[in-house]
Parts: sequence; C-alpha cells; structure tokens
Amino acid sequence: MIYIGADHRGFELKEEIKNWLQENEHEVEDVGNYVLDPEDDYVDFALKVAESIQGNGTTSRGIILCGSGHGVDMVANRFSHVRAIVGFNDQVTIQGREDEDANVLVLPADWVSKDETITRVELFLQTEKSEASRHVRRRARLANLAIRQ
Repeated sequence: MIYIGADHRGFELKEEIKNWLQENEHEVEDVGNYVLDPEDDYVDFALKVAESIQGNGTTSRGIILCGSGHGVDMVANRFSHVRAIVGFNDQVTIQGREDEDANVLVLPADWVSKDETITRVELFLQTEKSEASRHVRRRARLANLAIRQ
C-alpha cells in the first residue's frame, strides 16, 4: 500500500502522482487533502501518512508533498517506524532507499516539475534497500534511537 498526502501547495502534484500510481496498478490510499484548500496545514497530512506507515509494518510506503518538503519531513520523522527522505534529486532518492531503507518519500512541490516528480516516485518504488553490513548496522542503530525531549 502507498499512502499519499499533501497540503495546498502539493495538492496538484499529489493528484498527478495518485493518477500515475493507479494507472500503473499500484495500490494507493489518498489521505488528503481531498480539495484545494489554501488554509490547510501540512502537519495534518504528514501525520496521516506517518500514522498509516507506522501501523502497517515495513511493507507500506508513503509519499507526502508540501511546498518545500521541510515541514512534512519534520512531522513524518517524529514517528519511530518512519524513515522519510526529501527527494530533491534522483540520486538522493535512490540513495535514501538503498542506504536508509526510506519508506516515505517527501517531495518539495514548489521545486519539482510533474515529470521530475513521477521519475522520483518511480525510483523510490523500484529501488531496493542495500543489505551491505554498514547499512544494516546503521539502520538498526537508527531504529533503536529514542525520541529525545
């Protein structure tokens, strides 16, 4: 399952991604926003995606969009089972999947085109995590970190 959410700044790209995912036979759940609302808050949609990921083990993925990507990335990474990355280019998107086994792709809607977005989503979904010992060790250490106050 792929959970997708966006605020008003990412709304149009979210709809494009959702259509692409459905056309390519991916199982997708849109967690909002469902309408273009200039007064909505990115926090709400990042929370919905992150909560969905945490409740579904390691097989589900998420995609979240806001203007810069920063806000939704901060929200998503507050959850212990979420490993969100900002896919600001193709190479970092691949690296985030390979090295960190990222399960949430954050896209900065103000800075990417539709074509770039679809390419990054495709890379995110197709790239497998690395089983190299250094990456396995680092992911284990990351998983064992407690949220600090």
